[in-house]
Amino acid sequence: MPKVGFPSQAHREMAKTKSKAVLSEVYIPFVQSLYADAYILYWGGITQGATSLIVYLHNGKIAYLLLAIALLGAGLFRYYGIRKRQKLPPPATSEIARQWEVDYLLRGALQGSLLGFYCFVALYLQPDPLAEIASIAVTLACAIAIVGRNYASNQMVLILSTTMTLPISAGVILRGDAYNIALGLLFVPFFTAIVNMSTRVRETFLSVIYEKLKASSLALRFDRALNTMSHGLIMLDRNGLVAVANAEAADLLAFSSPDKLMGRTLKALLMRGVAGGLLSLRDSHYVETQLTRALRDGRDRKLLVSFTNGRHLEFSAREGRDDLGVITFEDVTTRVEAEEKIRYMARYDNLTGLPNRAYFHELVGEFLISGDPQRSCALAVVDLDDFKNINDTLGHPVGDGLIYSVAQKLAGLARDNVKISRFGGDEFMLYFDNVESPEALRAELARIFEVLQGEVDVAGHSLRVQASAGAVMAKVSDTDVDSMFVKADLALYKAKEYGKNGWQVFEATMDAEFRNRQILKADLRHAVEQKLLRVVYQPIVAMDTMRIASCEALCRWDHPEIGPVSPGVFIPLAEEMGIISEISDFVLKAASAECAKWPEHIRVSINLSAKDFRNSNVIAAVNEALALSGLAPDRMEIEVTETALLDDKSSTRNLLEELKALGVRIALDDFGTGYSSLSYLHTLPLDRVKIDRSFIEDITRNERSLQLLRGVVNLSRPLGLSVTIEGVETFEQLKVLALDVKPDLVQGFLFGSALSASGIETMSTTVWPFAQDLKPLRRIVSR
Repeated sequence: MPKVGFPSQAHREMAKTKSKAVLSEVYIPFVQSLYADAYILYWGGITQGATSLIVYLHNGKIAYLLLAIALLGAGLFRYYGIRKRQKLPPPATSEIARQWEVDYLLRGALQGSLLGFYCFVALYLQPDPLAEIASIAVTLACAIAIVGRNYASNQMVLILSTTMTLPISAGVILRGDAYNIALGLLFVPFFTAIVNMSTRVRETFLSVIYEKLKASSLALRFDRALNTMSHGLIMLDRNGLVAVANAEAADLLAFSSPDKLMGRTLKALLMRGVAGGLLSLRDSHYVETQLTRALRDGRDRKLLVSFTNGRHLEFSAREGRDDLGVITFEDVTTRVEAEEKIRYMARYDNLTGLPNRAYFHELVGEFLISGDPQRSCALAVVDLDDFKNINDTLGHPVGDGLIYSVAQKLAGLARDNVKISRFGGDEFMLYFDNVESPEALRAELARIFEVLQGEVDVAGHSLRVQASAGAVMAKVSDTDVDSMFVKADLALYKAKEYGKNGWQVFEATMDAEFRNRQILKADLRHAVEQKLLRVVYQPIVAMDTMRIASCEALCRWDHPEIGPVSPGVFIPLAEEMGIISEISDFVLKAASAECAKWPEHIRVSINLSAKDFRNSNVIAAVNEALALSGLAPDRMEIEVTETALLDDKSSTRNLLEELKALGVRIALDDFGTGYSSLSYLHTLPLDRVKIDRSFIEDITRNERSLQLLRGVVNLSRPLGLSVTIEGVETFEQLKVLALDVKPDLVQGFLFGSALSASGIETMSTTVWPFAQDLKPLRRIVSR
């Protein structure tokens, strides 16, 4: 088939010339138009012959009888030629159409020539007044029809105009006198007018047809673009009725074709979902209100709609042009399910399915800020006795089996006001809301130990469950989550002191630990003020080279009396005391100054507390540390925890963007231990994700853990994020990571403990000895 496209400027110019080349899409219909209305030619031939016959009857001259027969024959010859073509299929190509036009020209030329000769005979060869009137009248009548019938063929117009008007002009001029000569010459403008009029009509028709072709081509392209979109799209007119819809919209909304959506309102479309049981009436009203408001306000707004059949559609509404509202939507079921899966994996313990530590903290926090503040609540921590011995003697799979069995027993105690968590390792937490009395709490603890009684079979091993527990009870208005954790732990330690396999409730006598804690706080404040803290650096090793690529700056406190104090102890104390930002500022300056002395390929990674992101001072602190040390901004990496993001997502995001603008790199620390929303990876200006050590604890023996780790890495890579895996402690773990996970960087005790700044400088060019053992694995991975 001929190619359809926009008529070019060249085509338009050709349409304005007499010797134009016309597109086949136009030329073929033009030729077909010549063969329309054949009856006009039929009656025209009869009329022409009849006038000549009347003249013959009037004057008896045989020439007019012959002309009558010839004119009638020419008219019928032309008529039957057209009728013959009408019975044939339309011409399929320009070549066939040209044959049709040639046939039309020959028949038309014959009739035009006879009609012109008829006038010449009447005016000059055998003049007769009646013959003159009859011939000129019938010829002029035919001349008027030349344009209307033959505009599609310039040649036919020229032939008919010539054969009809020139014989008249010649017949008049040959009479010889000046008046007839002048009269004859006046037929020349008449001839020219007919030709020009035909050209003008033809150009007009061509222009209209070309514009129609252009509009059709635009409509075709628009339709193709519209119906190949991956999103559903509907456009609403000013009356709120669907004016445009594409195929994807019809498919997503369960219509057989886009035409079925036309003329419907947004409410009608949503009510169709209500009628089908896919959407509640309340949700339908909410969706309609939100989308209508977006269209009215002119703001782009996205709305996720979940249907009862498990499908999720994301709608986006905005005001378009020409009073058209645009609503697009797409099926995001796969994305939502992936987010739900990741959210579940991040919130729940991989082994037991119970809420993990971070999510349990969140759940308890929600309980404490809601309801009657005067009610009492309780928290219990349950720890399995001598669990390490089971792992050491029977192996980790058996230990995991025991943990799972205990979790199943404890899960049976869960109620609306009782939440259970695997807090980590062999430790479980239970929160009791609205506890009536201390006796009620003791009854709950007794029930826990009753449930745990007996033996469980794990991989053919009959194991007796033995545990210790500590609990605390407090009025909601007088406590907080962390305080309850600490007091429950103190009670647990007391239970362990009493010989294990029992439980204790926190009492005032245990408050000595808190007094010691206060003393420790005072000592910590003094150490910060006197700058008695120090910074060490844990190597972060590039997976491909097994060389140090970065270091994590770690703060250390050597107490003058009790010796080294764990960061797990003094960092929470500093946060509680409100001096954590001073420690962060100290670490920033010290780490920047040391890193500036190291080889340029080594970066430094600095942890900032969630509390550091509660005001904009952190920006000034980072800027000052860079300025004082002269360290290139891209050699500093700031690690932010998910806790900081949960505190105030909007404010933290703004501060991270400001840090990013300085040129500093941003890493999400301990990914997987908190909420771990995919939106963090998508919306925050991150460069790196640091995956928590809990993900790799059992990857060498637990395929599910390996799959989970691989999934988290694969989710990060497409977002342009590099990946660091923490907690690498054995060469077996490193081999699994190199072969199956392929992170960018690794970190852990396998590469030694934290070093001094000079130690890092010394080790900067060192390749770890076991790098040679990884070469075969790298070749496997590269293949």
